Amino acid sequence: MKNNLTWKLREHLREQLAKEKGYQVFPAGIRARFALVYPNSYFVGMSNLGMHIIYELLNRRPDTACERFFLPERKEMADYERSRTPLMSMETQQPLYEFPLIGFAVSFEMDYFHVLDILAAGKVRLLAAERGEREPLVIAGGPCATFNPEPLSRFVDAFIIGEGEAVLPRFLDVYYAGRSAGLSRGELLRQLALVPGVYVPSLYTPEYGTDGQILAIHPQAGVPPEVRRQWVQNLDDWPAHTVIVTENTEFNLYLIETARGCGRHCRFCMAGYCFRQPRNRSRSVLQQEIAAAKVYQKRIGLMGAAISDYPEIDALCGDILGEGLTMSVASFRADSVTKPLVEALVASGMQTLTIAPEAGSARMRSVINKGIEEKHLFQAMALGLAAGIRHYRLYIMIGLPYEEPEDIEAILDLTLRLKDYLEAQGNRGTLTLSVNPFIPKPFTPFQWMPMAPKAVVEAALKRLRMGIASRHGIEMIAEPVREAYVQGVLARGDRRIADVLYAAWQLGGAKAFRRAMKDAGLDAAFYLHRLRPAEEVFPWQALNMGFRQTYLYEELQRAAKLQPTKPCFDGCQRCGVCGK
Repeated sequence: MKNNLTWKLREHLREQLAKEKGYQVFPAGIRARFALVYPNSYFVGMSNLGMHIIYELLNRRPDTACERFFLPERKEMADYERSRTPLMSMETQQPLYEFPLIGFAVSFEMDYFHVLDILAAGKVRLLAAERGEREPLVIAGGPCATFNPEPLSRFVDAFIIGEGEAVLPRFLDVYYAGRSAGLSRGELLRQLALVPGVYVPSLYTPEYGTDGQILAIHPQAGVPPEVRRQWVQNLDDWPAHTVIVTENTEFNLYLIETARGCGRHCRFCMAGYCFRQPRNRSRSVLQQEIAAAKVYQKRIGLMGAAISDYPEIDALCGDILGEGLTMSVASFRADSVTKPLVEALVASGMQTLTIAPEAGSARMRSVINKGIEEKHLFQAMALGLAAGIRHYRLYIMIGLPYEEPEDIEAILDLTLRLKDYLEAQGNRGTLTLSVNPFIPKPFTPFQWMPMAPKAVVEAALKRLRMGIASRHGIEMIAEPVREAYVQGVLARGDRRIADVLYAAWQLGGAKAFRRAMKDAGLDAAFYLHRLRPAEEVFPWQALNMGFRQTYLYEELQRAAKLQPTKPCFDGCQRCGVCGK
């Protein structure tokens, strides 16, 4: 039985590999092996552009062979467990524990549980402190690792803070030199901690007060007092596109990154702060990537924080359609969307136009500095109607800082008026409200603010559902409220939450998180529902995103006063990232 199941698992990986184009396999012993892990399914992971970027970056080196690992589907995981087969790589079907370097790409907090699932399935000790000299070194990067690595600090030896292209080359140089010199695990980690953008949590110790708040974070002697985020200065030096082509992905697109970072200063958006400065790739580089994609005849997926903000977006749409290809976009803003962009999307088969006002009232959009007015929403819909789009979706957040009951009513009012407008134009399509609870994220102006109580969020959701119930053609979708609060603790948690995560995983995963919190003597309200003082030391205080220390708090004060902050491209606001 064991041998049959192991053979079956290997065959499944080989079959998946045979359906791909662009993967690389190197002869054994020629290069050092690196396990690149996405803590979710193959279907989700291969839709993540970051995986493609790092895969190509590593394999471009003459000393490194990158192989991929994903979370097996439930039935497949059962086969791994029953046969006691360690989790195997896509490329060569080698077990995870045999890879000296294991790198996780972590984009979502709820995938933290899968990080532990994968380590366990790969026969790697979960706790970093328990791994011996010959056992793998586990690192992690991605958005979650950049803004708050503490909830994973017990399991990860080192974190990449910022963009991988700017950190991993130097990291690997130091790692290989240290291994060649015979450094111990501890000595090697100390050397890696000196690499800009590398955070080794075991070398930093939080000091807690009697009330559970962090008083200070103490680095060991010889270790940088803070780790500064690293980012790519010139995107043209690092083309970012799909490297491995497969049909088995969430969107089945050939991804091309047009820009990185965002300078809109939306006060709720972690990505807008942790990936600042906004940078665009040149159209000439994007044209080369489009030409290279033509052989695959797949729809081009343009990636960026706000595609419609790309300075040459209309011309770029022409470039794509001119090659006989179709296109899709990750997101665009209602105040910068253009007629050629919408027409190009419709020509590519788009049937639903998605707009993100985030809030229903002008007051709340001022609080979050969204910069979108109602007229922009109606103008975007008018462009969609003229191009023949039937269905529309609105992204909305509830539980925002300074939100009042009348702001929930404003969401309903706006939704109904937009639906009235569509119907007045003869459109009988569906208007979808996608509503999610707001989670105050690290390194945003709202990091001091509490998350709205569960009862408040549930009441708002109930009111919205009731308000649209009698209106044909309007539907509402929302993520599970309970999951949002687990996500909130993981996003804002300190090192103690790593122990809770470990205990919850042992008890069965995310469903046991509440029980694990209680067993640890920790109160979720401490992390979620208190207004934090201006001087509070945050769990992520050892990291530096490049801002002046007072900058984010000033933005919080501006939010309370409904004061706007201009986008980066309207003039430097001197947050500190650009060094101005």
